[in-house]
This record gives sequence, structure tokens and C-alpha cells, in this order.
Amino acid sequence: MKHAIYTSAAAIGLFAVTPAHADDLRGGGKLLLTNGISTVEGAAGGGLTPWAVIAGNGTKDGIGAQAAVTIAEVESYDFRSLSVAIGIFDRVELSYARQNFNTNEIGAVLGIGQDFAFDQDVYGAKVKLLGDVVYGAPMLPAIAAGIQYKKNLDAPIVAAVGARHSEGADYYVSATKLLLSHSVLLNVTARATKANQLGILGFGGDKDDSYDLHFEGSAAYQLSRRFVIGGEYRSKPDKLGIAREHDWFDAFAAYAINRNLTATVAYSDLGSIATVPDQRGVLFQLQAGF
Repeated sequence: MKHAIYTSAAAIGLFAVTPAHADDLRGGGKLLLTNGISTVEGAAGGGLTPWAVIAGNGTKDGIGAQAAVTIAEVESYDFRSLSVAIGIFDRVELSYARQNFNTNEIGAVLGIGQDFAFDQDVYGAKVKLLGDVVYGAPMLPAIAAGIQYKKNLDAPIVAAVGARHSEGADYYVSATKLLLSHSVLLNVTARATKANQLGILGFGGDKDDSYDLHFEGSAAYQLSRRFVIGGEYRSKPDKLGIAREHDWFDAFAAYAINRNLTATVAYSDLGSIATVPDQRGVLFQLQAGF
């Protein structure tokens, strides 16, 4: 979970464009950074939440791809994510992420062993339904719908902490717009989920096993053509009696090294994770896009 927060930072690079720079930045593909970065769950967008953008540098005439390595360190835990995503004709996105969440010393306190690590696979699909992030009517955002199927690889452990299921799916709709005249990008996502800490602690729980509707948001400001700062928020379900779950916040900075490499750093506040409060820390991500 902590992981998720951090990566969001990188996604902001989207707005690196003005009409005057379009030809220079396009380079045969999308405008610089308009594919966003990779979320902790693998979809293109911000670190915490998907956006209505499609992975990779390919336009409506081709296929693009991106891959990312994300490393997050908070007070008591470590998180790693390796992700890949393919964008097809700037309309359809397919993604995959392998998440690793190390409990460090807290694992011994929880009775699952020091340095016990939860692993999870996340398979995603997204379709852009209408609109455009950069072009078109200023008040009409790009809108996309997606699904993330998550399979926790530690079923006996998540059952022991009270989760009802070791696998499940999130469903979401995102609306994203870059306001070029103000150098501002805004995103809102609505997600139906019953995942505990992204699914790392399973799905559903002793308190509830139904889907809840949660909201996520991102805002970013372009300081220069390649450098963006911003913040994200993600509301969370709270279904496990033994481990209260808090909403997530982050502040990020993303830099486009070139049109193929983006580096992101973020400071995240993830609240309580697996019984341990005040989980704050930093995240680093390096993404390659083609």
C-alpha cells in the first residue's frame, strides 16, 4: 500500500507541451510525457491513481509500451513493484505489475516471521471512451474505464488476518484534462473495490465483504517543459478488524530525462498499515517509455 502512494508522483509529466513545442516534442509519437507514469498497480497515470491516458509513446496509428521499477520505503515496511504496459492505438491499454511488500521486523510482531514478504500479481485493462487529455474542448476531459484483477500469492496468510478472499477485481472510471493555458493537469477517478491495502492483505474482511465506491484525485503543475510537481489523494476501504486502513496522500516531483526516460520521487503519508500507524516515507521510480 505504501508503495502506491509514492509512485504517483511521476505520472505528472503529462503536461510538457504547448502548441509551439508540439513538433519538437512529438518525435514520431505522443507529446512529451503525455503517457503519464506507471502507478503502483501498473496502469498509466499517477502513482496512486490511474488516469485517462494510455501507456507508451504510440499514437492512434501505432503501438507503444512502458516499463517501470518502483521502490518505496516507509517507516516500517519496504515495497517493490515491477510493471509493464502496452498501449494499442492510443485507445486500449493492457498492464501487469508484480508487487512485493516486505514486513521487515513487523513480520515477527505479527507472528508471520521477520522479513516475511507479501507478493501480488495485478493484471489490468483500460479503454479510453471519449475525449482527449490535451486537445479538444477545454471542458471535455479524456474519460477511460478500466479493471484491475489482483491475485495475492499468500492466500493462507491473508485468510489468517481476516480477509475473505485472496483475489479480486477493482473497477474504475477516470477523467483527466491538461489545462495548457494554466500549465495544470487535473484527474478524478472513481473506483469500486474491496481490496485491503491494494489487495496485499486480501479482499473483503470480517467487518464487510461488499464493494465500496471510493474517489481518487491528482493535481500537477508544470514548472518547466520537463519538470512537474503535484499531489494525489486516494480514499481507501476499511474492512479488516485487526488493521484499520487510512486514506493516502502524496506530494511528488517528476522529471523527463528525455522522451524515453522519466524519474519520479514522492513523499507519501499512508497512515496505518497492518496495525502500525504513521507510515510515511519516500518513493523512487524510473520509467522507460517507447
